[in-house]
Amino acid sequence: MEWVYIEDLSAHIGKDVEIRGWVWRRRSSGKIAFLNVRDGTGFVQCVLEEKDDPDLFQRVSKLDIETSIIVRGRVVSDPRSPGGFEIRLNGVEVIHEPIDLFPIRKKDHGVDFLMNHRHLWIRSKRQFHILRIRHRIIRAIRNFYDERGFVLVDTPIFTGAIGESAGNTFELDYFDYGKVYLAQTGQLYLEAACMALGRVYNFGPTFRAEKSKTRRHLIEFWMNEAEMAYYEHEDNMRLQEELVAYVVRDVLENALEHLEAIGRDVRKLEKVTTPFPRITYDDAIKLLKKKGFNVEWGDDIGGDEETAISEEFDKPVIVEKYPRKIKAFYMQPDPQRPEVVLCDDMLAPEGYGEIIGASQRIHDYDLLKERIEEFGLPLEAYDWYLDLRKYGSVPHSGFGLGLERTVAWICGLEHVREAIPFARTLYRVYP
Repeated sequence: MEWVYIEDLSAHIGKDVEIRGWVWRRRSSGKIAFLNVRDGTGFVQCVLEEKDDPDLFQRVSKLDIETSIIVRGRVVSDPRSPGGFEIRLNGVEVIHEPIDLFPIRKKDHGVDFLMNHRHLWIRSKRQFHILRIRHRIIRAIRNFYDERGFVLVDTPIFTGAIGESAGNTFELDYFDYGKVYLAQTGQLYLEAACMALGRVYNFGPTFRAEKSKTRRHLIEFWMNEAEMAYYEHEDNMRLQEELVAYVVRDVLENALEHLEAIGRDVRKLEKVTTPFPRITYDDAIKLLKKKGFNVEWGDDIGGDEETAISEEFDKPVIVEKYPRKIKAFYMQPDPQRPEVVLCDDMLAPEGYGEIIGASQRIHDYDLLKERIEEFGLPLEAYDWYLDLRKYGSVPHSGFGLGLERTVAWICGLEHVREAIPFARTLYRVYP
């Protein structure tokens, strides 16, 4: 009998197959037993009538959830069943019975309980669909760059140069070398790579030692970054729009059943087409004042403010040209207004906040050196970064997309902790 994955069952209607998985749910209705089985690719209902095999019926009726089993039977069409088919059981082989009762058995478990059992919670149907969507988003991001001729560059996790703010770094002793940091970003290294390879991207874990407990923050998260030689501010924003629209379209085309299974209103995602609306930081401050926020020009825009801005739009909005004094040292000043920099943040709709941070990078040696000193950063740690401006420097731009925030928005999640298999938050490193 052929071993088949649940996701491929539709191609085996009328055939006898074998499914290797786990008991997800079990119930009986009089003389009929219903066994819901999962195998990592999906869920399927298996049906057995007592009159067909009384001994097998009794064994099936005693199976506990999360028993690992091999089920055998015929795939039949049934429009009442999820997916439009089910399996008529004719055999069950038990591989392992749980030693204790599976701890996640109720619908009203609290968040702390579920997060403490995250290693088991990810077996649930909702988490299965979320993690499948995450997988599809990652695949779409990689496909986007591959189709456009970008080169993948893996940037280091240990770094001696700080990319964002020294106050948000994890510091480590690195043998006799001294202090190093867990990377907040791979950007500086991607800038070096784009001078060699033209258009590059990375995808990996990043770390921010921010003592934040909001629904948008993780201590360890995955980020996709890109850097492009000869790209200026407008080129950069256009690429960001194309990336996000591409990813949303890909998920709608290839993971629609997962979105629908978690109750996502896909009509909102269908509106995510280019071009995206754009406003300047100046416009954003005026909008926030009109909405009653106590903000002044030069203030940073926080989570509540981002939500208020995004409420005005039904697709991601780009906020560009922030004040120079509140942005990172490497951002290129606007030639027309040196008090602002050629940067942008992309805010997801529905209150999900910033999903992309971006800028054109400073390509002038003297200006970059001045900005490093202005930020009080050690010049010797940035010798190699300054070298990029000594030898054939060109205008270049880049951005970073936070994967978990993007997953949370596309899935419509209440908290970013469900957007990653094992969340690392302010007070959580277990499991």
